[in-house]
Amino acid sequence: MKRLLSASFALLVLTGCSTDLPDAAPPGSSGAPSKPEFFDQAEHDRQLSLRDAKPVGPADKPWEQALNPEAADTARFAKPGPYEICFSNASVDNPWRQVGWKTMQVEATLHPEISKFTVLDAEAKDDKQISDIQQLTSGGCSALIVSPNTTATLTPAVQAACAKGIPVIVFDRGVNTQCPVTFIHPIGGYAFGATAAEFLASKVGQGGKVLALRVLPGVDVLEHRWAAGQRILAARGVTVAGVEFTGNDGAKAKSIVSDYLQRGDINGIWMDDGTAAVPVLEAFEDAGKPLPVISGEDQQQFLDKWRGEKLTAQAPTYPTYQWRTPVIAALKVLKGEQVPEEWILPQPVITDSTLDSYRGEGMPPLHYALCGCQRMPGYPGKWK
Repeated sequence: MKRLLSASFALLVLTGCSTDLPDAAPPGSSGAPSKPEFFDQAEHDRQLSLRDAKPVGPADKPWEQALNPEAADTARFAKPGPYEICFSNASVDNPWRQVGWKTMQVEATLHPEISKFTVLDAEAKDDKQISDIQQLTSGGCSALIVSPNTTATLTPAVQAACAKGIPVIVFDRGVNTQCPVTFIHPIGGYAFGATAAEFLASKVGQGGKVLALRVLPGVDVLEHRWAAGQRILAARGVTVAGVEFTGNDGAKAKSIVSDYLQRGDINGIWMDDGTAAVPVLEAFEDAGKPLPVISGEDQQQFLDKWRGEKLTAQAPTYPTYQWRTPVIAALKVLKGEQVPEEWILPQPVITDSTLDSYRGEGMPPLHYALCGCQRMPGYPGKWK
């Protein structure tokens, strides 16, 4: 059965959040623990178990692999090519999405059976994406790929697209309907947050002080990351010195860390998004403090800093190679080939031993290493 997850790097702010849990941060901290409505024990446990699942698919193509796949019958969608593949994109408003979009564009050129690749960008606006989907489904699309801007608001538009008999492939963020042929996403936020917290706890030890840096409250995937992370830190006896929201602003993150360092030592930094990792480390350098144990992401500037400074670090990831998978899935569906109903992609973790295999020489600071693009035509130029 497809699970209706809304996993995304993007900042989808929800409202009406309760604050029933006790505050995990000290007095004066602007942070807060994850909200109860953002924690699902069964899904938490499933995601953590999926970290050990053996992927099915080509060993050198993780974007074609799947974890615990259950096949969907697509015979009713089979039709001869060539095909027009249509894509309704939520936005390209951050580096993660920009890297993914470049990768998807190149993927589409690899398949001669795609005669036309029609794309509309919703610019992070629900009403525009609803209109975009209506426009695309009234044309000649053979299949429709959707990365929803928000979950609930876009659900009716996706259901309407399905009702027209067009195979719909959803990826990155979910919708509250099972009508898409497949939903493509990495494991999810609980797995990300737990992996980072386990690493930090193993390095700072019981009683070690960790500062948790979050982007925004009410973002489902980020809440999931912290929901898993805070539970592990508490269970391992790690002291959470504070929980602070940075707004994904590097300067603000650096200022927050500088303030904490004036109050005392910090042994580790847990992050639900690694974009500000380098400014955070610079705060320690400016204060003349030892660099902390830190969790980041697969962004180039962090990987360079990690290697150059020999950091005690780890990078859970939310791979941008997932942008290749929907194009591949659309073609399989149109050829009547089976695809997973819920296409769960591997979510690798970068460690000291794998750092050099992911880090790309000369790539831009905001490039994401797990693009799956290194052997694609035009690499590295197209991604610069």
